Amino acid sequence: MEGVSGGDEEDMGFRWEVREEATMTIGARICLLVNSAFHKLSVKYETTDCWTETQATVVIMFNDFDKSTIPDLTGRVILITGGTGGIGVEIVIELAKHNPAHIIFTGRNAASADTTIKRAHALTPRANITFIPCDLASLTSVNAAADKVIAVCPRLDVFLPNAGIMATPPGLSEDGYEVQFATNHLGHALLTRRLLPLLEKTAAIPGADVRLIITSSTGWHGGTMQFDDLRTTKDTRIAMGRWKRYCDTKLANMLYARELAKRYPKILCFSLSPGVVGTSLVTDLSLFDRTFVYVSQLGRIRTVEQGSYNHLWALSVPRESIKAGEFYEPVGKLSTYENASSKDPEMKGRLWEWTEKELEKWLK
Repeated sequence: MEGVSGGDEEDMGFRWEVREEATMTIGARICLLVNSAFHKLSVKYETTDCWTETQATVVIMFNDFDKSTIPDLTGRVILITGGTGGIGVEIVIELAKHNPAHIIFTGRNAASADTTIKRAHALTPRANITFIPCDLASLTSVNAAADKVIAVCPRLDVFLPNAGIMATPPGLSEDGYEVQFATNHLGHALLTRRLLPLLEKTAAIPGADVRLIITSSTGWHGGTMQFDDLRTTKDTRIAMGRWKRYCDTKLANMLYARELAKRYPKILCFSLSPGVVGTSLVTDLSLFDRTFVYVSQLGRIRTVEQGSYNHLWALSVPRESIKAGEFYEPVGKLSTYENASSKDPEMKGRLWEWTEKELEKWLK
């Protein structure tokens, strides 16, 4: 059975009618806060001649992806953050097989970066791959990384802001922002803003297809945008506070993609979720949080390779198949979900203005 927003599915003799509810229970909200691909759904199923209705949480099943559909990338320059671990490594290795002119990836760990390059070169010896150190929790580091990207790239066809942290303890970045928000949104926003002139320059080249693909998560469903506490640890002392802070950053990723799509229509900008993936984002959690994720996601956690599929799809699908500013679940499923913050027509603009103000000194 494949989860959908509406319609019928046939599965092992049962007929499933799946529809998303506007109002979610506390249990469903908690599932959203753990970066799940769950929705609170109402499920009606039929056995023989009897209808029974129950409330259940039904996983959105993930479609497969055929890597042979990835086009030849000759001449294209690709940048991905977080290429030293998780799905970022898989994306670098796979894209290297398709003849791009240059792949640049960022991360904090030089030894892990060397491993990524060696793995890619073992399969594609002539691939042109460059590592640039970057700590997204440090705007100084991000600014320096942007300088290096601009120095080595005459063009930039695809930018994948992919790196991130999840459910970390309360803390501040070196610039004084809540650390998850600093890493997942603000650092990427600075890198994006610094690289927008290069992206626009590339988009003006005849035949160019420039894409800015921001990694978010279905966790944004549980996020809210409140701008007055982003220079605090946002430590609410509630049990799931670390997850709530994470969800807020994923909402920011999605909203920022929408605003970028509006302001820069020549660049195809949208956001996506890789699904719930068994990377270090999960394995490095506390025992309690790991147990919570594994139990709530039993049988639904994707391999790292599978976690790369939505990004590879987003790079491969014809441009006209993508709706700018939208959010896609794995693999290539256009999401229609909205929450109070995402429905607010002014929210993405408010996030843009707040972000511009905070980055002002770096953009002069």
